[in-house]
Amino acid sequence: MNTKLKCLLLDDELQGLAYLKLLCEQIPELEVVRAYNDPRMLLKEFQEMECDLCILDIEMPGLNGLQVSSMLKGIPVIFITAYKEYAMDAFELDAVDYLQKPVQFNRLQQAIQKALNRIESNYYKPKYIQLNTDKGKTLIYFDQLAYIKTSETDSRDKVARMHDGSSLVLKNITFEKLIALLPAGQFCQINKREIVALKSVHFFSHNEITMRIQGENGQPLMVTLSEMYRKNFIQHIKS
Repeated sequence: MNTKLKCLLLDDELQGLAYLKLLCEQIPELEVVRAYNDPRMLLKEFQEMECDLCILDIEMPGLNGLQVSSMLKGIPVIFITAYKEYAMDAFELDAVDYLQKPVQFNRLQQAIQKALNRIESNYYKPKYIQLNTDKGKTLIYFDQLAYIKTSETDSRDKVARMHDGSSLVLKNITFEKLIALLPAGQFCQINKREIVALKSVHFFSHNEITMRIQGENGQPLMVTLSEMYRKNFIQHIKS
């Protein structure tokens, strides 16, 4: 992995945020994409950005950094805080590191190296699968795949929807095989006829999921979360 880590920063204190940004800009392996002082704004915009890492303050009004981290869908996180008592919570969320304020440059460097090591250990894992489709053998990239459902014309086939709105028909493949091929932490079967990419889930209730992609009516796609698959889905969302 030769490119810089693309990083988002979050601290509700503007002075602390400016200081953190200054430190980060001195680390050659790091590129600060954007610095936020409002956690809700970060959560609203991060899906539209390239982001490899987030550095989050913990103690903030409204949403704290621990809550924000749980909504970031697997993006590695470094926590910063003035309070020691959050350390256990941070590591339960599998944080890369936990830094106390005022942040020391050498400790930040160490934390960034930890993040690089973690990300690079996953860098060469497969990022796509090759499947037979209505267009021939096709490479399907996991980060582009939003949703899979059983074809209405032939139940042996499956229809794959991409984030850009395009679709492919996956020929003669079972859900069992698809689940085995897809990264377990990124995709989940939600009923007998549908699989969702977890990062495409916008909201969910006891028995319904609202997706980030649109349905045929131009509105957000609504899919059923069946009782048989609910527990597994919730475990995936929390992990």
